[in-house]
Amino acid sequence: MGAALVRHIVKRKGHCGFSPISLSAATDMHSYPAPALSLVEEMTAAAAANPARAMAFQGAPGCNGHRAALEYDPGCPPLPCFSFEDALDAVKDGRAGHAIIPIENSQHGRVADIHFLLPESGLFITGEYFLPISYALMGLSDGPFAAAYSHPQALGQTRHYLRERGIVPMAYADTAGAAAYVAEMGDPAACAVAPPIAAELYGLKILANEIEDAHDNTTRFVVLERDPLDPASLTGEVTMTTFVFEVKNIPAALYKALGGFATNGVNMTKLESYQKGASFAATAFFSDIIGAPGDPAIARAIEELAFHCKDLRILGSYRQARPRG
Repeated sequence: MGAALVRHIVKRKGHCGFSPISLSAATDMHSYPAPALSLVEEMTAAAAANPARAMAFQGAPGCNGHRAALEYDPGCPPLPCFSFEDALDAVKDGRAGHAIIPIENSQHGRVADIHFLLPESGLFITGEYFLPISYALMGLSDGPFAAAYSHPQALGQTRHYLRERGIVPMAYADTAGAAAYVAEMGDPAACAVAPPIAAELYGLKILANEIEDAHDNTTRFVVLERDPLDPASLTGEVTMTTFVFEVKNIPAALYKALGGFATNGVNMTKLESYQKGASFAATAFFSDIIGAPGDPAIARAIEELAFHCKDLRILGSYRQARPRG
């Protein structure tokens, strides 16, 4: 398969440069590679024995979501889920009490689709966790490698390293799953970009450590549950509140909607826009502020925001894990 893979990669590289290439033709995106299946089954059984403590994450065992779950709650049974939707559904269905989901990366920005999935899930953010990220290059051989498989976020965070070595990025559902896929494929021309633990789990050789382009690389995760935290339980603590909103389609609507935060002295630490639907006529916003609705200043700012909005949804108030600013 090595020569065929090389021909395929060279052909695609000539047309696509170094944008991550879809793997839809190479694997079934609705199942784990064989080397990961036994671990997934074992962890799923352990989570089923204690679903209230279980922490759902997206990816195969050994991915950064797995790390984040164990570091955030060392005693939890981590529950691997193939997609972000599966992880959220596990909480909605009661198979897990919590899910831990990456929302943004310091180097590569927000995680695709999360801004749509969180509001649609009906779940609430109850915590956040910042995970330092480091990747290794791993494979079955010493190279040279034609293609590197990983999650698009990881490929974006290592793009300079891969470009300098002429390795074409190939998008996969998650980092550790990519390592398992390379092990299953058995091709010496293929490698994976994944956390170092994935090499141990799936029998790969680590060819290089710390290949991320920025060594302060950090991903912010949020923890989701079926019920929100009561803002009163956060009294005396530095808190964050996350919400999404869509302003009315009138001139200066966003300016007016945000004015209440300025006049009430509320610190807005994040404001990101994204399109709703295919008409490009409706823009929604994803925002974080410091504080919780129990504070009179926050309540006044939220009330003024709501007046200028077609839709406003509070996704949760929770303890701040890292100072902003």
